[in-house]
Amino acid sequence: MDMQEVIKYKTEIENHLYDELLPFWTDRIIDKENGGYNTHFDENGEDTGEDEKSLIAQTRCLYTLSSALRSGYDKGNIDQLVRHGIDFMVSKMWDEQEGGFYWMVNRKGKVVNNKKIIYGHSFAIYALTEYSLATHDPIGTQYAKKVFDLLQKYCSDTFYGGYWEMFNRDWTLCGPGNQGGDRKTLDVHMHLMEAFTNLYESTGEEVHRRKLIECIQLLKDRMIHPVYKTGIPQFYKDWSVAPQIKFDIIWGWDRFSEDGEKGNATDNTCFGHNAEFAWLLIHALEILEVDLDQYKETLRTILDHTVENGIDIKNGGVYVEGPHSGGVYDREKEFWQQAEVLIALLDGFIIYHEDKYWDAYKNVHRFVFDRVINHNVGEWYPLLTRGGEPIWRHMGHSWKINYHTVRSMIQCINRINKILKVL
Repeated sequence: MDMQEVIKYKTEIENHLYDELLPFWTDRIIDKENGGYNTHFDENGEDTGEDEKSLIAQTRCLYTLSSALRSGYDKGNIDQLVRHGIDFMVSKMWDEQEGGFYWMVNRKGKVVNNKKIIYGHSFAIYALTEYSLATHDPIGTQYAKKVFDLLQKYCSDTFYGGYWEMFNRDWTLCGPGNQGGDRKTLDVHMHLMEAFTNLYESTGEEVHRRKLIECIQLLKDRMIHPVYKTGIPQFYKDWSVAPQIKFDIIWGWDRFSEDGEKGNATDNTCFGHNAEFAWLLIHALEILEVDLDQYKETLRTILDHTVENGIDIKNGGVYVEGPHSGGVYDREKEFWQQAEVLIALLDGFIIYHEDKYWDAYKNVHRFVFDRVINHNVGEWYPLLTRGGEPIWRHMGHSWKINYHTVRSMIQCINRINKILKVL
C-alpha cells in the first residue's frame, strides 16, 4: 500500500469535511425564530420552506453536530448549535403526558403527528447520548435513559424477543399490515444496536450493556441470512420472514411499486444496510470490550458479499440491493449506501489486511467525490443513476440529512489514521 496514496485520500476527505460539508449545515441549519433545526434545502442549498420538523431530522442533526464536536471538528459555533437543538427536542417534541417523542411537529413546534415510532426513538437515544458525550451536559443521557425505559416497558416482545416498532401516542400498538404493528425490521433493530452502544458508553450501566448484547445476538441469530449473512428486511412477530412492504409512516422517500410491496419481496438485501451493520457491530464490540474473533467469519462473509455483488466495477459506487445469493436487482446509487460502505470497507482492510477491501474503497471513494458530492454547495445528491447522474437533487429533507455524510467522513478519517500508523 502506498502511503502517499492513503494521505491523498485522507486530505480529500478532510478538505470536503472542513470546507464544504460541515459549513453547508452550520451556516444554514439554525431556526432562529422557532428553535430547532431547518432541514429542507434544494439543490442550491436554499431553504424550501416545508413546514415540518421530523424526529428523524432533528435527532440526526443533533447527533451529527455532537459527533463533530466530540471528534474535534468544531469550527467555533457547534457548541451553541447542539444546545440549540436539544432545547427544541426537550421543550417541543417530548410528550410530557405519555412520555416519548412525537414523530412530527411543524416549524413552530406544534404537533403534526403524535405517534411513537421506535425508529425515531432509536435515533433519539443515539443523538442524546452523543450530545452528553460531547458536552458533558447530563441532560442528554437523562432523556436517553427515559426513552430506553419506555422501550423496555411498552415495546419489548418478551415472548419472541426483539421490539415492536409502531405505536400510537399512548403506546398502544398500531394495527397490522401497512400500520406496521405486526412487523419487526432489520432497520430498527440495527439502529437500536447503534443507540444502545452509545447509551452504554455514556452510562456504563449493566442493564444497558445487557440489552446491547441481546440486540447483537438477535441481529446475528434471527435477522441475517443463515448462509449468506445478508440482512433480511422484515419479519413477523415469530421471526418468520415477511414480504417487505411500505408502512403508512415511512422514513425514506417512496421507492416501492404502486401496490406498496417490493419486487422480490422476500429475497432482497440492501448492500448499504449490510455494510452499516458490519461496522456498527465492530464498534459495539469495541465499546463492550468483547473479542472480535468470534464474529470474524460472519463479518468477512458480509463484507465479501458487498464487494462481490454491491460494487459497480464499471461505473464506480455501490448498487442499492440484490438477492441474498448474489447479483443485483437495483442498480441506482443512493447517497447513504455509499457513505456506509466506505466505512465498512476500511474496517475490512484494517481487520483482514486484504487489498480487495482497499481497492473497493478507492472505487467508492472516487465515485462519491466525482459524482455524488454537489461541490457547488457542499452536500451530496440523494439518488443517482448507475452512471452517476442525479435523479433527486435536493440537499436536505426530513429523510435526507447530514447524519450519513458527515459521520462517514469523520469515521473514514479515523480509520485512515489507523492505517497510516502501521504503514
